[in-house]
Amino acid sequence: MTSSPFLDLVAERVVVYDGATGTWLQTQDLSLDDYGGEAFEGCTDVLGVTRPDVIAALHTAYFEVGADVVETNTFGAFGVPLGEYDIPERAHELCVANARIAREVADGFSTPDRKRFVAGSLGPGTKSPSLSQIRFAELRDHYQVAAEGLLEGGVDLFILETHFDLLAVKAAVIGVRRAMAKAGRQVPIQCQVTMELTGRMLVGTEISAALASIDPLKVDIIGLNCATGPTEMSEHIRHLSQHSRVPISVLPNAGLPSVVDGKMHYDLTPEQMEDHQRRFVTELGVQVIGGCCGTTPEFIKRLADMAPTLTPAPRAVEYEPSVASIYSAVPLHQDLSALMIGERTNANGSKKFREAMLEGDYDTCSAMATEQLKSGAHVLDVCVDYVGRDGTGDMDEIASRFATQANAPLVLDSTEPEVMEAGLQWMGGRAILNSANLEDGFAEGSRLDRVFRLAKEYGAAVICLCIDEEGQARTAEWKVRVAKRIAELARDTYGLANEDLIFDALTFPLSTGDDDLRRDAIETMDAIKAIKEEIPGCFTTLGLSNVSFGLSPASRHVLNSVFMHECQQVGLDSAIVHASKILPLSKIPDEQRDVALDLVYDRRGAEGALSDGDADYDPLAKFLEVFADVQVQKEEKEDRSGWPVGQRLHHRIIDGDREGLHDDLETAMAEGIAPLEIINEHLLGGMKVVGELFGSGEMQLPFVLQSAETMKASVAYLEPFMDKVEGEGDTSKGRIVLATVKGDVHDIGKNLVDIILTNNGYEVHNIGIKISITEMIEKALEVDAHAIGMSGLLVKSTLIMRDNLEELNARDNQIPVLLGGAALTRSYVERDLRNVYEGRLFYGKDAFEGLRVMDQLSEIRRDPGKDDPDWGIVPSESTVRARTGIEKRDTSDLDLPDRSPAVEDDNPLFVPPFTGSRIIKGIPLDDIAAYINETALFRNQWGFRPEDGESDDEFKARLRPEFRELLAKTRADDLLVPQVVYGYYPCNGDGTDVVIWEDESRQAEVTRFPFPRSVREPHLCIADFFRPISSDDVDYVAFMIVTMGERVSERTAELFKADKYQDYLMLHGIGVEMAEALAELWHRRIREELGFADEDGPTVAGLFRQQYRGGRYSWGYPACPDLEDNQKVAELLEAERIGIVVNEDTGFQFQPEQSTSAIICHHPKAKYFVA
Repeated sequence: MTSSPFLDLVAERVVVYDGATGTWLQTQDLSLDDYGGEAFEGCTDVLGVTRPDVIAALHTAYFEVGADVVETNTFGAFGVPLGEYDIPERAHELCVANARIAREVADGFSTPDRKRFVAGSLGPGTKSPSLSQIRFAELRDHYQVAAEGLLEGGVDLFILETHFDLLAVKAAVIGVRRAMAKAGRQVPIQCQVTMELTGRMLVGTEISAALASIDPLKVDIIGLNCATGPTEMSEHIRHLSQHSRVPISVLPNAGLPSVVDGKMHYDLTPEQMEDHQRRFVTELGVQVIGGCCGTTPEFIKRLADMAPTLTPAPRAVEYEPSVASIYSAVPLHQDLSALMIGERTNANGSKKFREAMLEGDYDTCSAMATEQLKSGAHVLDVCVDYVGRDGTGDMDEIASRFATQANAPLVLDSTEPEVMEAGLQWMGGRAILNSANLEDGFAEGSRLDRVFRLAKEYGAAVICLCIDEEGQARTAEWKVRVAKRIAELARDTYGLANEDLIFDALTFPLSTGDDDLRRDAIETMDAIKAIKEEIPGCFTTLGLSNVSFGLSPASRHVLNSVFMHECQQVGLDSAIVHASKILPLSKIPDEQRDVALDLVYDRRGAEGALSDGDADYDPLAKFLEVFADVQVQKEEKEDRSGWPVGQRLHHRIIDGDREGLHDDLETAMAEGIAPLEIINEHLLGGMKVVGELFGSGEMQLPFVLQSAETMKASVAYLEPFMDKVEGEGDTSKGRIVLATVKGDVHDIGKNLVDIILTNNGYEVHNIGIKISITEMIEKALEVDAHAIGMSGLLVKSTLIMRDNLEELNARDNQIPVLLGGAALTRSYVERDLRNVYEGRLFYGKDAFEGLRVMDQLSEIRRDPGKDDPDWGIVPSESTVRARTGIEKRDTSDLDLPDRSPAVEDDNPLFVPPFTGSRIIKGIPLDDIAAYINETALFRNQWGFRPEDGESDDEFKARLRPEFRELLAKTRADDLLVPQVVYGYYPCNGDGTDVVIWEDESRQAEVTRFPFPRSVREPHLCIADFFRPISSDDVDYVAFMIVTMGERVSERTAELFKADKYQDYLMLHGIGVEMAEALAELWHRRIREELGFADEDGPTVAGLFRQQYRGGRYSWGYPACPDLEDNQKVAELLEAERIGIVVNEDTGFQFQPEQSTSAIICHHPKAKYFVA
């Protein structure tokens, strides 16, 4: 950190910046002449020359109300914005002029006891280097020119503000650093980014990626300004508070803008700004405050008056060394695996990549990058070095695409530092340089010198090879000695830290058989362990494939996998490897694993695991013998060209194979097979097999939907020919009306039934959600339906289904009915409800059970003699208990206690940090994703299951890349917009009610929430978890509503309509589980604010099992079944502020769909119970 009086002041007390420049200037009624003519209208930077008195008055206005710092009027005074006015050459002049004005005014207000400061302001300009609107070097040089003028004008520091592109941040930082070096004067750098309402920077950057990329640049202060008000900034500031190693600044707009009477208006008052900034300082440890657009001297006066009374909260910084793409950060330490560095985008290691690069086929290169991420890579190694090629040109082409098209950080891999720099000039995120070593020493101009200078300037991490002037280090002692030399040089000469260094201890082939090479793997593992111990904070990596060089592909996969596992046990953090080729040890046959371990540990003779006591046992010879006939299992597509076309089409449906589908359909018709016959005899036969495979557990739901998409595409292709050849008419197997019942908005189950029935030959009329029985009957009569299907997720929906059946009876309409939904059980439908309904009634456990029912109904229509009159009519003998809460209990004759004796009323009380409600926007998706329930997402939502012999950990590891890829897509398309409204309220329990008070005096009741008391001992009720109303104590309750926004629901509806069934399922699942993860995250936040989060279990998975103090209950479940109370919660929290709608029309469920609410109790006995 730079030493300066300004930073000394920041360390001493809260520092106050000025407010908006533009807002103040708009009050001055300036004319075009003031700007120097019509050509310069809006170019406020020129006012430092044309109207210096106005700019002096601007600074005076803010210093007079107590500001410590004013910003120079130079936000756009550099070549790019000035180029819009055709005056880029005036940058230096305007910067000098404006800086001198600010300097003169500041000096006039300074006293021996209180210095006033000038910050040289430089904004982001009008062109984004990440979007290829301007080259990095050009932008950097523009910043340097402006910075030289600001230094000449006497600024005390630089403020690089309102940045929406991390690559422009780097250009600005490097430009001003070069200017300082040229001027021979060092001043602090304050760097601020701007986060949009989406919760990300304009190009899609999460706050974690911004910090991971800016922190290594070693700026002195980091913060936020502009775009939004303080409400929308709070979560980003919280992230900085928890993770930034330098002081934090917050300069918000005065809320969100709107146009009133033709003028820009901001919705925040000075008093409200003061409240927000006080919280930022006292709760999050912010040390620099001020204002941006819409803030005036009145705002700054309140901040300046408040600042001396505030002490910034101490921050316990949890620094997490990371690299980053332009979008998101990736920690160098991975909790669940090693950091996988994909090796396939390497011109030396991949023939496919090299040929695509040489041919200029950059789409293939980008596709290879994406494929590695799908296969599990966290980071991509990019090497373009090839004999006779211009490496800088190739790197420029590749990096310019990968920087925005690949959602992963890059390792820039080259023997030439200038090639690395060509890549760095496209990397807005934080890259890794591969590599530095001591092969040609460490003098100025050496490889190590040039690479470390790049790392320092661009904030990159560096892979350091254990190579010195003597060559590649072979022994552990030699490797460690080289690593320590490199680390010392990095720290002492270049200012790099241990956590910036990733040491490659080097591994060598074990296949040569030379005695002096047999211990190479052992030496490497010993070195990894020692490097981690002797260079604290550093990281390690390996070019893993070297260990198996020269061996057969099958044996390489096994040896690489075994060696990587052993290296991880001694501290290996990452590996450059083809991630999909690394096998879990449990998947490797015992003999192969044991012989690989013998080879790795050089266990010759009788100590070898496979030696059988043979003193002459050679693990290499045995290894070659074991793998002599082992081949890599390749998934080769079966050649079906000789099969009859009908059989080919049948198997296309089973496999979900659409490649060449139209050709096969054309062939079938050319052979005289009618389109309807193709559908009924061949395609539907394939779908029948799909149903059987799903029912037996041999096919998983995503692949069922893939088959359905193929079926849909086939029918769509054939339909025009059916019209021409067979004319109009009913060709379906039957008709069904599907609907989600009134009061329920959930439709994923219903839509899956639609997909399966439609693609098995049925005519489906899917009439939507919240549908009354009258609407269902009318539609059924209109289309002459053969059945009605009712769906519902909620317990309440099961009662509505019962009412619907009674209404059908009343109308003397005994149409067959299928019921499905999570709250139903087979016994409830086939025993209890068959006693209610006079027609046929069926339970649809899943879509294929519904299909079987429809098929049987179709068969009966074709051949009435096959009808069993008892089928679907006679109640089941099942005694399986119905789900709790389906039937309403009459508890009037039960002697229930007023309060459960098992719940003490002298538990500690926790006073919240505020009462009332707050809204939170802009929550980083990465923070939410950390709380995702992988079991719920992968199994329940997506329908995947472990493969044969696959453990749960291996199953989840296989699907995580799929989750990361889909999350990246939702981020790129802004589909997930997380928001929270939550609050704390004084309360007490009153029997089975929770009473909400207006304030702690308990004089006025705001509302109350009734809850049922369990009929089972110990007769719990949610109201028991709060101090009884007779107590002298007031208690506190928390409520929250979280939402992922409307966009994800809109996109899923589009996917369903477009017959993209698999994409529909996957996106719907991620929307649901991200909303649940947000609820889990916010419950954690509430525990933190109440002060008992330290009682949480050690893992996120434990939180899903309630390993925390207290409980969280959502309406619609047995302990709090009344959905109507959702509306009461929304009104209490004023949830309309985050777009929440809930009322009778929505069935008292929240819109947007991916939203949920909860009441949070702090009592230690508050756990889930059966009501």
